Amino acid sequence: MAIDRFVMAFAGAVVLASVVLSVFHSPYWLALTLFVGANLFQAAFTGFCPLAMILKRVGLKPGCAFQ
Repeated sequence: MAIDRFVMAFAGAVVLASVVLSVFHSPYWLALTLFVGANLFQAAFTGFCPLAMILKRVGLKPGCAFQ
């Protein structure tokens, strides 16, 4: 799996988990959704993604978005 796909899958899983937690536990979990969305938005323009940098060090191959 390339870094790009892993980052998108991870972001989607975190967003879904935070929405479920906000429904069943506390609405403050939506702050995590906001953080993930803001990070994805800035990564689209700057190419800077902390998770992508970690995954590159671990040894995943880069895709076309994060090099």
